[in-house]
Amino acid sequence: MPDPTGASRASAVAVPTGNTYDKYATTNPIERRLMRGFLAALDHALPEAAPLRVLEVGLGEGEVARRLARRWPAADITGLDLPDAELAAHWQGGPFAALFGDVGHLPFADATFDLVLAVEVLEHVPDPPLALSELARVARRDLVLTVPREPVWRVANLARGKYIPALGNTPGHVNHWSKAAFAELVGRHVDVHTVRSPFPWTVVGARAR
Repeated sequence: MPDPTGASRASAVAVPTGNTYDKYATTNPIERRLMRGFLAALDHALPEAAPLRVLEVGLGEGEVARRLARRWPAADITGLDLPDAELAAHWQGGPFAALFGDVGHLPFADATFDLVLAVEVLEHVPDPPLALSELARVARRDLVLTVPREPVWRVANLARGKYIPALGNTPGHVNHWSKAAFAELVGRHVDVHTVRSPFPWTVVGARAR
């Protein structure tokens, strides 16, 4: 695995980040049911043809990348996230290469990856069109993009008594899209073919142009 701590790889742009709650490891039965729906929609958006090279922007703890590695064990998977030594500790021994970087300035050549994913990323970035243009640039074939579905996400937070002073907005969420608005934004950069809305997310499958 490449050393993720190299200064040349660190993002020079301060990008807001959200809470660090690990929804993949939750033991709450309601949250586990929601995650099953989310992961089913994510699986549905993935391409049928096995990719040779995969990029996940917003690697997090690496749960999605590990899921992809189980599905496609021969794929070359790269993950990228913001500089965070604690986060990088989760990457040790993972079935992927990992590095620090910024979605607005991806350190890859055009059309490098057969599959590009950004799972719960774009709600955090200060310039979504720039991020989407970069994701589209490095994609050779397929893309899968997910964001919280608004205003459903904030209403759900309020219903469980979370982030009430912020009207249910999760810390670090600086962009908010309905299902239709997000699909329209993504469609400006790539060809959208699948839009699903597992509560409370939007999951988009697309193809590079």
